[in-house]
Amino acid sequence: MSLSFRMVVVLTSVGILSGGFLASVGHLTKERIALNRQREIEKAILQVVPGTHSNQTLYEEKKMTIYGGLDQEGALLGYAIHAAGVGFQDEITLMLGTNTTLTKINSLTILEQKETPGLGAKISDEKSFLKYWENKDCTRPLSLHKPAVKSVEELSTSEINTITGATISSEAVLNTVNSSLVKVKKLKEEGKLKIEGENAR
Repeated sequence: MSLSFRMVVVLTSVGILSGGFLASVGHLTKERIALNRQREIEKAILQVVPGTHSNQTLYEEKKMTIYGGLDQEGALLGYAIHAAGVGFQDEITLMLGTNTTLTKINSLTILEQKETPGLGAKISDEKSFLKYWENKDCTRPLSLHKPAVKSVEELSTSEINTITGATISSEAVLNTVNSSLVKVKKLKEEGKLKIEGENAR
């Protein structure tokens, strides 16, 4: 067996073993990432639909999933809307909670974002942005208040405070929320958001 042939055999074997190892690591990592993402979603549902004991997936498409937050008896407490939209830098993924009639927003949380640090990234900050989403009237499209105010009391029931210097990121979240609510309300009217199970009501 020539030296060059042996080198080819050795290098091929090393390549196959390395490829197999990387594939295994990638598979395990993928499962772990998916598990962590699901845990984040479960935590977000509890946050935006207070009192949730369990949840059901009611509707799912590429960039939106609707969950029903249920109490211990299986009664619907509200909807948790997992949606994504285009931000200033990249996609923004959020979880929005509403009441059962889709007339009030409980709260909003940001799950993933890559907006500009110190500016657009403030969409994830409770004090700068998220607190202005609590208990908002969503019977009509929400609007962005510009310029930014210093307190919740300065906004109307359907206004959201903008982030100074990050209007695009603020509007991106607003647009995702408004378009998602339109979709969810239509699905509800069509009877496509029903809870499964005998205890659902």
